[in-house]
Amino acid sequence: MSETTNTNKEKKPPLNGRRALPLSNSNDEENEVPEMEAFGLIPRGYNPKDYLHVVNVHMFKEPHEINKQQHHTDKYYSPKLIVRRGQPFQIQIDFNQPYKPETDQFWLEYLIGRYPQQNKGTYIPILVGDVLKPGEWGAKITHRENNSVRLSIMSSATCIVGKFRLYVAVLTPFGILRTHRNSKTDTYILFNPWCQQDAVYLDDEKEREEYVLNDVGIVFHGNINDIKLRSWSYGQFEENILDACLFLMDKAELELSGRGNPIKICRVASAVINSRDDNGVIAGSWDNTYTYGVPPSAWTGSVDILLEYYSSKQPVRYGQCWVFAGVFNTFLRCLGIPARLVTNYYSAHDNNANLQLDFFLDDEGKVDNKMTKDSVWNYHCWNEAWMTRPDLPVGFGGWQVVDGTPQETSDGLYRCGPASVQAIKHGHVCFQFDAPFVYAEVNSDIVYSRREKNGTQVIERIDTTHIGQLIVTKEIGGDGMMEITEEYKFQEGSEEERLALETALMYGIKKQTIQDTMYQPQTDVDMDFQVQKAVLGSDFKVTITFRNKSQNHYTATTYLSGNIVFYTGVTKNQFKKHSFSAKLEPSSSRTFDVVIKSNEYLSDLLDQASFHFFVTARIDETGKILAMQKATVLEIPTLRIKTQGEMVAGKEMSVTVEFTNPLKQTLENVTLRLEGPGVLRTMKKEFRQIPANSTLTWELKCIPKRPGLRKLIASLNCNALRHVYGELNVQIQKP
Repeated sequence: MSETTNTNKEKKPPLNGRRALPLSNSNDEENEVPEMEAFGLIPRGYNPKDYLHVVNVHMFKEPHEINKQQHHTDKYYSPKLIVRRGQPFQIQIDFNQPYKPETDQFWLEYLIGRYPQQNKGTYIPILVGDVLKPGEWGAKITHRENNSVRLSIMSSATCIVGKFRLYVAVLTPFGILRTHRNSKTDTYILFNPWCQQDAVYLDDEKEREEYVLNDVGIVFHGNINDIKLRSWSYGQFEENILDACLFLMDKAELELSGRGNPIKICRVASAVINSRDDNGVIAGSWDNTYTYGVPPSAWTGSVDILLEYYSSKQPVRYGQCWVFAGVFNTFLRCLGIPARLVTNYYSAHDNNANLQLDFFLDDEGKVDNKMTKDSVWNYHCWNEAWMTRPDLPVGFGGWQVVDGTPQETSDGLYRCGPASVQAIKHGHVCFQFDAPFVYAEVNSDIVYSRREKNGTQVIERIDTTHIGQLIVTKEIGGDGMMEITEEYKFQEGSEEERLALETALMYGIKKQTIQDTMYQPQTDVDMDFQVQKAVLGSDFKVTITFRNKSQNHYTATTYLSGNIVFYTGVTKNQFKKHSFSAKLEPSSSRTFDVVIKSNEYLSDLLDQASFHFFVTARIDETGKILAMQKATVLEIPTLRIKTQGEMVAGKEMSVTVEFTNPLKQTLENVTLRLEGPGVLRTMKKEFRQIPANSTLTWELKCIPKRPGLRKLIASLNCNALRHVYGELNVQIQKP
């Protein structure tokens, strides 16, 4: 018996008057299984060796052997057998003598957890039969030779996902003989998107290759007018990642019998990915101070984070939305649930879920930060997982939103989803879980209102199209962007869109009515502004355009406020204030330029180099207010990655990372990271300083493990400059 069972003996679980057995919610714990289960008194001359007994069990678990090839699990860096449920796999049992079906009887036992019970699916006895029924547990002999028997075993398409222990039991006249505990025969059973009876079945092979088997992805960030992308290494097949993902379900205390259900798994995982309220995987930090941890922008993939959590059992610092989503994606793909990372540009964080983001202006038309509680995130990343939803009416299966970023609580924990994308599109937000919150993230209106001196509230402008303008994910089989906005919402202004909104309102989403406040939109003057694209460290300008469509002369008192913001839309501080008076001639347009100098913003810049401009103008003659806001991001320089010499699996190759400092200042305490699944484990190097305009070079050697197209991903990080990335596709040859 393994040593773990001895320690378990001392820690007997406390008895509980309500349950015969304690909760079974750990895949890690085991029970002791008797190797000899006697039927009564055993006669003195009894020698078990006289009967059929097992000498060896072959699992065919090497990556090139039949099981891992047929089950698409050959990429997992694990010595154990890994198969997908609802699909047959092969094992071979060697006995001490030829097996005679007329007289000999043996069966298999699969156990999981510490309190195996047949009715809970945690103890599975499998008798050997003549036929395998699709999607049900069973075994049949496919080949007999000398003392060996080859078996084909079918697992249930709804069975628990996790690590099972295997015993072979043989019936003798005096009792049952079992094989002893052997961890080499442990079998991991995963979800099977290739199996029609599985709840996560996906019928398109190219989609399965992308959403289950691709271990690298793309995160789209930046903002809608300047979309940026970076690669992320999911690394779901790397060493110990599968065990780390199973540990997350133990950590979340999901009972074993619920672990065949992707809905339950997604729901508990969305809570355990963040550390709020359950000591989960990643601690979030949005305030630009990342003491005692890694800044979110420095991570290049999920592997380091999951392995650190698996060994320390303490939250890993720090993450922001794309880090939560990247790690969640690794978890889902590792267990075999098809998943993708999604970015929503201009995502509403609506604190009171009234489908309305309230921006309050003061008398001068400036935003009142004390009153304004809602925020617009430049972008927000979440995940979609693919599954059937037998708990909802027909038609709501398919992609489900799950979000591991802690924003609001759901049933008392920080978690979100799974919410059916189809239900969100049609406004059926009554269906679990958290559909109203996601609906608001992509559909809220922005309402600008101003409080008059006498206390009445005047609505100055309602922007119905700003939120959820663009929703994207990585394209299948390439690094490009695929727009999926239409999966979430109908065309802006279409009849269907209004209907979906009315449906959502009928199902209880609160939306304040406008009639109790005065609202007359300004129609005879239009205002717009553009921000020039600029590289970090340079000057740029903001151009404001007025169009006077009336026959009147107007004067517009105009106020521009430039703020440095977190990508969540929360302001850090104002770095630019500029007022001017604009004379507007009848039926004509005028433009005004405001120059932003680099020394005005560089000292306060945050890691995503995000600016937010508010322009408000008051028409002096009518008292009407025009208000507009836009976010913009600076161009951040990239890292260059090069390789030298031939790139062959198993042979040393050399990689160089280069970076030129674009700022007019010296960068201090710079950290470089480089990783590439199948090529090299994460490497880190620190540089004390990089003077202005000088170039840093880092050369390192590595031995790629796997042939094929691979990706190298690098990041650079220091207090003055974050979100610096580089990547390179490399073709590793077969030796």
